[in-house]
Amino acid sequence: QVQLMESGGGLVHPGESLTLSCSTSTTMSSISVMGWYRQAPEKERELVARIARSGGADYGDSVKGRVTISRDNAKNTVYLQMNRLKPEDTAVYICSAGRSWYEVDSWGRGIQVTVSS
Repeated sequence: QVQLMESGGGLVHPGESLTLSCSTSTTMSSISVMGWYRQAPEKERELVARIARSGGADYGDSVKGRVTISRDNAKNTVYLQMNRLKPEDTAVYICSAGRSWYEVDSWGRGIQVTVSS
């Protein structure tokens, strides 16, 4: 199983930007799909964004237009650039790795993002 390590979380104000990073323990070019999910207290885990090895990406409706996912296979790292953050973006953000668009094989431990004034 791939080990995933998230970084870059923290406290930001509404309207600000934040970039999360997730590094993998194995060569990321061998992983078909990398993704980011989030889970807020008392809410179900939801997709934020995912990106295929080809570079094709998919975004959750609640963040579409405000976030960009990218992957750097040479650095074994996937990034999540988040702009115009809102208080409702507050959640634990969790990195994922999977064999296909809908199959997640590994999860990171998650990192807290808090958007508050």
